[in-house]
Amino acid sequence: MRKPTTSTSKVTRRPPAKSAEALFDAYPAPVKAKLLAIRRLIFETAKTTKGVGALEETLKWGQPSYLTPETGSGSTVRIDQVKPAADQVAVYFHCQTNLVETFRELYPELSYSGNRAILLDVAGKLPEPALRHCIGLALTYHLNKKAS
Repeated sequence: MRKPTTSTSKVTRRPPAKSAEALFDAYPAPVKAKLLAIRRLIFETAKTTKGVGALEETLKWGQPSYLTPETGSGSTVRIDQVKPAADQVAVYFHCQTNLVETFRELYPELSYSGNRAILLDVAGKLPEPALRHCIGLALTYHLNKKAS
């Protein structure tokens, strides 16, 4: 029987953040700036979208996440840096919805990851109108599903 090999290198792991605020502070400056811009857009969209109500910001899967607990109107929206691509961030949506499929039809110019995320370049301009619409659709997903 072979003896397990041991590594002499130390793995540095970031301790889990206790809040979204602490997590934002741990990102590199350009990533943090892009994620905070997306966060602002999420809150603005929720505030101006009928039926959404107050958002709750929490951590899910170690990512800043936005829920609609007051109204139950929407599907969770998460944001994070794309691992291991330091030059991209993503806006994640529940993969068992048709949200990303809908976004692809509406905005073929955006970049996507499967059926779960919109990918954005850290250095690129934020596609605010398209992103605002996509976020609005996610935050009203359950309302729209009930209406149809």
